[in-house]
Amino acid sequence: MNAPSKHTVFNIGACWSGARAAQPRQPLPQVSAEFSILLLQGFSQLCLSSLVEPLRVANALAGTELFRWKLVSLDGCSVASASGISVEVSGSCAEAAKTLPFEPQAAMAICAGEGVERHGSHELRACLRRLARAQLPVYALGTATWLLADAGLLGDIRCTIHWGKMAALSESFYDLAIDDALFVRDGQIVTCAGELAAFDLAIDIVQERCGTELARSICQHVTADRWRDGASCQSVPPGLRYGSTGKKLLRILQLMEKNIEDPLSLEEISSKVSLSRRQIERLFERHLSTTPWQHYLTLRLVKARQLIEATAMPIMDVAVACGFVSSSHFSKSFRDHFKVLPSKLRSAGA
Repeated sequence: MNAPSKHTVFNIGACWSGARAAQPRQPLPQVSAEFSILLLQGFSQLCLSSLVEPLRVANALAGTELFRWKLVSLDGCSVASASGISVEVSGSCAEAAKTLPFEPQAAMAICAGEGVERHGSHELRACLRRLARAQLPVYALGTATWLLADAGLLGDIRCTIHWGKMAALSESFYDLAIDDALFVRDGQIVTCAGELAAFDLAIDIVQERCGTELARSICQHVTADRWRDGASCQSVPPGLRYGSTGKKLLRILQLMEKNIEDPLSLEEISSKVSLSRRQIERLFERHLSTTPWQHYLTLRLVKARQLIEATAMPIMDVAVACGFVSSSHFSKSFRDHFKVLPSKLRSAGA
């Protein structure tokens, strides 16, 4: 079978499995939950599928329509994903925003990818604010949290975003309560890191509405051995999420992540986690094949690159935001790590 071309049209709503299982013992909701999913140009297909497929499987396993969804776009036209595959939609975001407040169990989900800053517009802000006034649940997936911030809907709300945009979001919108988490629920706003984290969110939705038994059955059906708690960190290296040793190292990594602008010394970290300097060094050597200092430096440089690529912050401001007191030291460290000077990277992006 030939692979789809770059301009293949793919209708998500047409995908359906005949798989069925025994009816779950727990009582199921009488009213279907209905999602209008706003797709923005360059969205992640992995993120969309990770959200929709568990809901589809939930319907198939339960033998009833527990969840419904429709795809919309800003203008009602098909949308190209980051992989170049176009997806048909059933209408526009503005049309959905007018009808959703009158539909029971309705919610809006927004699926965005790279270049999310370009999608901010008066029309989209008005649409999102209308949903907020109607107290409808809004799910921001991947980088879509940026659009909620742009619309002024976050305020004191805790939120998350894909780790690649986390630094730029925190510098572009001040006083946001940003968590390094897979997904965060705060009132009617749900933000999610996207990609495979959307699967964990979908399973959480199923568990909340339909119970643990159906959630486990979905994981079994899609050969997933578990789903992750929303509070789990995005930045956890593979293999460290579980186990006592991993938890010790995770605590250190979280301290480093939260103290980028004013880096902690190894002695300060040692005191906070009640481990000796040598114990910390052994943990990094065994699990990450690096030193604490080198890992900390890499975190700061990665954040610096995100800020250079995604914001217009002056290079010196970027250096300070990432814990460098000298522009020359920052430039040298950046060049050694990425093989390009910060100024050259900014010029290339421009």
